[in-house]
Amino acid sequence: MSSRSVGLLLVLGLALAAGCGSPGNAGSGGSPSPSPTAGSPEPESPSPSPSPSLSASPSPSASASLTPAPASAASSAELAGQRIVYSYPGTTPPAALLQRIREGRVAGVIFFAENVGSDPSVLRTAVNQLRQAEQQAPNPRPLLLMTDQEGGLVRRLPGGPGQSAKDVGRAADPTAAATATGGQAAATLSGFGLNLNLAPVLDVYRTPGDFADSAQRSYSTDPAVVGRLGSAFIKAQQGAGVAATAKHFPGLGSAPAGANTDEEPVTLNVSLDTLRTVDERPYRDAVAADVKLVMLSWAVYPALDPGTPAGMSGTVVRDELRGRLNYQGVTVTDALEAKALDPVGGTAKRALAVAGAGVDLILCSARDVGQGDQAAAALAGALDSGDLDRDAFTASADRVEALRGSLK
Repeated sequence: MSSRSVGLLLVLGLALAAGCGSPGNAGSGGSPSPSPTAGSPEPESPSPSPSPSLSASPSPSASASLTPAPASAASSAELAGQRIVYSYPGTTPPAALLQRIREGRVAGVIFFAENVGSDPSVLRTAVNQLRQAEQQAPNPRPLLLMTDQEGGLVRRLPGGPGQSAKDVGRAADPTAAATATGGQAAATLSGFGLNLNLAPVLDVYRTPGDFADSAQRSYSTDPAVVGRLGSAFIKAQQGAGVAATAKHFPGLGSAPAGANTDEEPVTLNVSLDTLRTVDERPYRDAVAADVKLVMLSWAVYPALDPGTPAGMSGTVVRDELRGRLNYQGVTVTDALEAKALDPVGGTAKRALAVAGAGVDLILCSARDVGQGDQAAAALAGALDSGDLDRDAFTASADRVEALRGSLK
C-alpha cells in the first residue's frame, strides 16, 4: 500500500473511531460513527453536582512504593472509584478528574481521537498531567491509560497497526501478521505513555458485510483461526508491556449489519451449542495466552440469559466466563452510555447492575467526568447500604489493583 493510501486510511480511521466497543464508541460494540469533533451529538450523560462522598480532599504526599494496598482497607468511596474508568472532553484533563485521581478514586482513563487533537504532543502533555496526579494519590500506582487501537479503520492514535484484523486474516502468513500488529499497537500506545489497549476483537464473523466484518474487525469466519491470531496479537502486545483486552464476550460475530449496541438494544438468538463452539472458542485461546482483560458485550443472548445484556448477567460473567472458561483476569464493560442499555435506566442503575453481575471495571466513556462520578457515587452508596456485597466488590477491586501494579 502506498504511503498516501496509508495516510488516507489513518485519517478515515481516526474520524470514524470515537469510542470503544463499536468502532465509534467506547470499546466495542458498534459500527463506525463520526467522532464528536466531527459534529455528532455527545452521548447523553446527566451531570448532577458531585456526591459529597466524591468531594475534594487534601492531596497527601506521594508514596515511594508502587505495591498495591489491599482494597479491603479502602473506604466505600475509594473502593467504588477503583472500579471506574473515566473519560473527558477535548484535549485538557479537567481539574475535577485530576482531583479524583489525587484522591485515589480513579482506576483509569480512556482516550479518544478528540483527546488527541491535531498535535500528538498534546496527548503526551495530558498523560503527564494524569501521571503527576497519580503520584499524589494516597497509594500511588499506575493508572490504566487506555484506548482502542485495533488496527485498520479503528485507531484512536496516529500510528500503527495499519492492517485491520481482516487484513491480517488474509495475509500470506497470518500468524506473523498478527504478531506484528500486536507489537505495532504496543509501540504506538507506549509512545504516548498508555499501557492498556482495548483490543483485539475476537468476534467470529459469519457473512461478508455483517456487523463484525463491516469495519474489518474480525480475523475470520473460522473460530480456531480467530483464536490463534488473536492470541498472537495478545502475546506480542503484552510481551511489550501493554495489557490486551479480548472482546466482546461471548461474541458479536453473529450480529447482522447495523446491529449496533451503541445505538440500540441487540438480541442475538444463537443456540447454546453455537455460542460455545464458535463464538466463545477464541476466548479459550486468549485465556491460555494470559490475556489481561476481557470485555463483555451489551447484546442479549437468550440461550444464556433471556432479557439481560451479557455485561449485566451473572450467568454470563460468573458462570460462563469465569466458571466454564476459568478466566481469572479483569473484566471490563463496553461503553456504559450505550443505547442498548436504555431500558435499564440511567448511569446509576447501569453501574449497579454491572457491579452486581461481577464485572470489575466500568467504562464511563461519554467524555464527561460527571458520568464517572455518578457511577462511583451509586456504587459507594450501595456498598454502604449493603445492596452490594462488600467481599465480592473488594475482590473485583483487588483484581484491578493487581493489574495496575503489573503495568507501568
